[in-house]
Amino acid sequence: MRRLTLPKGSWTFFRQWLRNPARTAAVTPSGRDLAAAMVAALPAGARRVIELGGGTGAITRALLAGGILGRELLVLELNEELHAHLRARFPQVRIVLGDARDLEQLAGDDGYLADGQADAIVSGLGFLSMPRAAQREILRAAFACLREGGRFLQFTYGPQSPLAADVAEELGLEVERGEFVLLNVPPATVYVLSRRG
Repeated sequence: MRRLTLPKGSWTFFRQWLRNPARTAAVTPSGRDLAAAMVAALPAGARRVIELGGGTGAITRALLAGGILGRELLVLELNEELHAHLRARFPQVRIVLGDARDLEQLAGDDGYLADGQADAIVSGLGFLSMPRAAQREILRAAFACLREGGRFLQFTYGPQSPLAADVAEELGLEVERGEFVLLNVPPATVYVLSRRG
């Protein structure tokens, strides 16, 4: 049986959580199994991906290992120290400092959207602790950057969907429960959001 180990970058991540628990949604970064589950949930043939909340780069690394090219990957991070960490660690990737509510503007300013919309958006943001208004703003901005048929992948540590039901209804989104990842600290579940119909 494989031992459960803390992901690389745990101390950097934990320091950011200590400074601002409300802004850093988890105590440790995503583990290898959760990152693999997020990559596995990408739509078939996905090549252009946006990541929200890059953290220390666990999911970024898995996306690159899964065949997403650095120039086709845009990673958004709000925390300045984690942003600098990501830029140093992944010089081949588009790393942008900013708020996910401003994603459409930030992706446009970066030039990412000039080559087309994303096939998928993967998110490590703390939706469970967000007010509904923030959930709405982030998802509106995200789906404005997603192609028709694109997927928004969100992981959560809670026992239910991280997205409020009335927000999903208002935005016309389907929410599907994906893989449960027991070997993560803490265990997590992947959810897939897509436009209804």
